[in-house]
Amino acid sequence: MNLLTPFIVLIERRRLQRTAVVAMSCLALLLTGPGMVSAQAAQAGGFKWRKVARDLDDEIAQVGAPKARWARDVNGVRHVQAIVVTNSTDPQMADLRAYVRSIGGSVHAVHPAVHAMTVQIKASLVDTLSQRSDVISVSPNRVTQRTASTLEAITGALAGNVRPTSTKTGYTGLDGTGIGIAVLDSGVMNKHEAFLNGSGVTRVKRNVSMMNSTASNWSTGVSAGSSLQPGSTALATYEASVAADASAAPDGYGHGTHVAAVAAGFAKSYTAGTPDTTGIAPNANIYDVKVLSDLGLGSVSDALEGIQWVIYHAKEYNIRVLNVSLAAASTQSWQTDPLCVAVRSATAAGITVVVAAGNFGTGLTGKEIYGSVSAPGNDPSVITVGAINHHDTVARGDDSVDNFSSRGPTRSSSVDSTGARVYDNLLKPDLVAPGNKIVAAAATLKADNTSWSVLPGVFKSQLVTPLGITQTALETQMIMSGTSIAAPAVAGAAALLLQANPGLTPPLIKAILQYSAQPLPGYNLLQQGAGLLNVEGAVVLAKALRTDLASVVNAGIIPAGTPMLAWGKTMPAATTTLNGTAFNWSRTVFAGGNHLVSGPALFTQYQPLWDPRITWANGVVRKRQAVYWSGFGIPANTYPQYFVDGVAPNTALLTAGVVNADALVGVSSSIGKTGAFIPNSTLSAWLASGSGTTLLDGVTLSNGLVLSERIVLSEGLVLSEGLVLSERIVLSEGLVLSEGLVLSEGVVLGEP
Repeated sequence: MNLLTPFIVLIERRRLQRTAVVAMSCLALLLTGPGMVSAQAAQAGGFKWRKVARDLDDEIAQVGAPKARWARDVNGVRHVQAIVVTNSTDPQMADLRAYVRSIGGSVHAVHPAVHAMTVQIKASLVDTLSQRSDVISVSPNRVTQRTASTLEAITGALAGNVRPTSTKTGYTGLDGTGIGIAVLDSGVMNKHEAFLNGSGVTRVKRNVSMMNSTASNWSTGVSAGSSLQPGSTALATYEASVAADASAAPDGYGHGTHVAAVAAGFAKSYTAGTPDTTGIAPNANIYDVKVLSDLGLGSVSDALEGIQWVIYHAKEYNIRVLNVSLAAASTQSWQTDPLCVAVRSATAAGITVVVAAGNFGTGLTGKEIYGSVSAPGNDPSVITVGAINHHDTVARGDDSVDNFSSRGPTRSSSVDSTGARVYDNLLKPDLVAPGNKIVAAAATLKADNTSWSVLPGVFKSQLVTPLGITQTALETQMIMSGTSIAAPAVAGAAALLLQANPGLTPPLIKAILQYSAQPLPGYNLLQQGAGLLNVEGAVVLAKALRTDLASVVNAGIIPAGTPMLAWGKTMPAATTTLNGTAFNWSRTVFAGGNHLVSGPALFTQYQPLWDPRITWANGVVRKRQAVYWSGFGIPANTYPQYFVDGVAPNTALLTAGVVNADALVGVSSSIGKTGAFIPNSTLSAWLASGSGTTLLDGVTLSNGLVLSERIVLSEGLVLSEGLVLSERIVLSEGLVLSEGLVLSEGVVLGEP
């Protein structure tokens, strides 16, 4: 049955400051969603779609001087820089690269992890390029742009099962030791004392910069290579070219240093009565991957290079978590958007990817906007994080979802063969975390023991002297807000879970964080996801599970329904007490893009969805796998060379015993507060009482596209009435640090 109910929605286009009226169908279609990852698979299925991104189409159609930075007139001819995602079976993409050269174009960068390349071609040839059968999508090389512990107590990181003692007096327990967190941002000031270990040595293990200036390179006739074989001269040359000067202060903008400190900073020095600025995983290793300049500028191509570097070195350095506090104004579906493909590759490689939801929860008039989550937070494989205001207390009873925090559903889309736009409409964010007025490390321009100077411009006003913190060299602090600050809190939590249980897979970590989250009263699934980060509860659940899961999942030797509890362990009680307040867990996990599942069976029995190579959303199930470099002297299964993506083989997705909550919440109505708009606290109470439908046969995949089972999951949660939605988020010209403004509730802390 098709539950489509068209309605009129308002579209607020940030920056353009104009509105339009469009028709929207439903929040999601489970059984009829098109599979638009593989051009070959799509053609086999008898349909086609528009491969060129809408913003690229719009720019090509412009008359007069180019408006986008990724378009330029070269010798009087309009050229564009674009990212081409391909399904070529050749990991070197030699044929496609040769074709680009043959039509007078250039290949500026090759991205094996995404199976894509950054090219420069004449604007008039974009459509011709897109018609090749080995081209999945063509996207502009969008410009990246800047935007404008109390944490331990708030999140539960100081609870008995995590770190039972305050970091101010020394601590024991989980602190992220041995786990690598990669920070894709503006850099990390490795000399800051927030990143020192107990021996006074920095925990910032590598500083690399992907600022290869592809966006400013308009040379023609260029053809970049892609082969970086381990041990080769080409690899050594590449690594030398991206190595950042660790002796300097490599974060001239300041955002990345603050983000890294929220995830893994340690308050080495403090004054009684001032905030403890320790982060969530204060002994984790940090890998600084700079993709934004000291002015906060970069390109999507640089971001892809950064993600690829993390994937390549993940097993070598034990990088288990990637924080991406970036958002793109993408017009494309999660299935074809280059950033989404990149983070999905990272997930498939076993890296837990945490992404900021964005700060577009309200429009220019202050009215709440739904549908404002951007790429890559719109990808179903990542953990997308919204922000809460903790109101300057460690108590959780007064916490509220920040007005600026982006709401779901995702509004990324594609165009089918009839010209109709099909929206993804996935449930997002996945959960929320503290992101309002968070105090953490401030990078400085001078890194010595005698003098220092603040960063220029946007962050200068955010130094926290008014809070009583004395600013001294190497210990400077500042205050920031935004979902880009909430995301690293979850990244730090993921590091703690992996320290407690190294066998967890990325989708299982997301499920644990969602299931154990605290549902905030009065907020719905599109505002807070499953609820507020609960580190204590998540650690308790993680410790109850087997520690060999990742290895047996990767080897493909764990059948669906296999017991997942560790020897002698039982499923923990789904309640937590933090800072004197007891609360029930949400018991809610998002599955299939727009479904709600629950029940202990999610964790007592192996669910094939916990395989990080599997992605299920919009009725499509894909399997993405890394192909590793091999040869003499190369460690097996260590360095990914490229990825292959295809229809998943017939397999179960969920087992019998899992609880389906779709029918429990009903059709979505913002007025009736049902479906996606149901208050999480209400849903949690129902699930705690035993409500919901228990699957008798589970969910089984048939031919990779259609799901069949005795109890059908219908079509997910659908919308039945009008509300304010954002059809397309216009964030300048592309990628930003997750927020258009650095905001706190009612106070602008950054550059307007």
